[in-house]
Amino acid sequence: MKKRRAQAFFIGTLVLTDVLMAGAAFYGAYWLRALMPFPAEAVTLAAPSAYAPVMLAHVAAVLLALAFNRLYVLARSPSRVDEFYQTIGAATTGTITGIALSYFLFKNTPLEVDYPRAMMIYAWLLTIVLITVGRLAHGRLRAALQARGWGRDRVLVVGTGDVARMILHKILGNPGLGYQVVGAVEVEGYPTVTLPVPILGTARDLGDLIEQHQVDEVIIALPEATHQEILTLISECERGKVTVKVFPDLFQIIAGPMGIGDLGGLPLLTVREVALRGWRRAAKRLMDVVGAAVGLIFLSPLMLLTAILIKLDSPGPAFYVQERMGLDARPFLMFKFRSMRQDAEAHGPGWTRPGDPRITRLGSILRRLNVDELPQLINVLLGEMSLVGPRPERPVYVAQFRRSIPRYMDRHREKAGMTGWAQVNGLRGDTSIAERTKYDLWYIENWSLLLDIKILLRTLVNIFRSPNAY
Repeated sequence: MKKRRAQAFFIGTLVLTDVLMAGAAFYGAYWLRALMPFPAEAVTLAAPSAYAPVMLAHVAAVLLALAFNRLYVLARSPSRVDEFYQTIGAATTGTITGIALSYFLFKNTPLEVDYPRAMMIYAWLLTIVLITVGRLAHGRLRAALQARGWGRDRVLVVGTGDVARMILHKILGNPGLGYQVVGAVEVEGYPTVTLPVPILGTARDLGDLIEQHQVDEVIIALPEATHQEILTLISECERGKVTVKVFPDLFQIIAGPMGIGDLGGLPLLTVREVALRGWRRAAKRLMDVVGAAVGLIFLSPLMLLTAILIKLDSPGPAFYVQERMGLDARPFLMFKFRSMRQDAEAHGPGWTRPGDPRITRLGSILRRLNVDELPQLINVLLGEMSLVGPRPERPVYVAQFRRSIPRYMDRHREKAGMTGWAQVNGLRGDTSIAERTKYDLWYIENWSLLLDIKILLRTLVNIFRSPNAY
């Protein structure tokens, strides 16, 4: 919880810094134009207070441009040169967008003021300079606080050889990286040297160590390991919601499709990064709450009519409550409209198939239009599910699949969803669980709000044409 508060503080203060710098750049441009006669064009500037709406449009546009350039994603060891180039692009886009907003919003209104071309150029240049300076100062503050132990990520190093020792010395010698080293893990068959941190156990204990020590990140320091050994170690991390990074061998650096980063100059490959962390998780939850609340309000007449029709169509309750496995493989009760006979599972659970005789006449229509899933909006509002995510399975099937499908339990690193990436790609109903798992894992590791919106839109389109709906 302390780490989350620290991350929220760092991001919040960074946004505030950018707001102040963009606002100062705008009014700095105003005073430069007022004091400098170049270029010599006839302009009459209004009072500074009259430019407040234009300034707000400029600041808002610059902030949006910075966000779209991913400049609010806090990097471990950011390249200030790359950040400067991104800042130039964001300031350029934001300034142009702010000018356009001011024109369309305030043209022919009492808020319209003369916005000279020279002032626009000054605002653009000052925005680049001041935001760069503000971010440098913020970076120094963040590094100083992390060096004092505030908001650090707890890291566990897998490996006890020379490479592990080099990585540990790099981390311990640079507290501004924001790491707190928990310890190291020994891997059978590989050498062990003297390390500046304790050896907590072996690779077989990796999952338990992650949970026991609340690890945020695992660094695998075994460049000589085979690909199969690396995959085995990564799979051991399934019980912990951690970012996994690998110190690569030369071939991986040249040919690998993974993200290459660095740790104070040492190369690291990011093979799994937790996409839903920090502000992203909060943004997804906000979308879930708003979407579920709006959906329940506008769809309540349809849901009431559906419940009445179910009662009239066949004996039994209108709703069907079933235990499913959600976030961290915790069970929860999932709500659905009943689409089968009341005694459908008298002989035990079973998959539904096309033409299943257990499905009622009305139930086939509800399934084809996905109306039977609408009560899950209640689960979303309660925080047990998300609008988008891996579809939840029953505990009996989870116990079966986890033994036969690699990384199946990684699906439970995030909340289950009403719809998902696998479903909009045709993998629903009686289809391959292994293939569905691949799509679910890809979604978890490549999540974005834009991807969620894309999945929701594709779900709406597929409702009337999905070949697997029955």
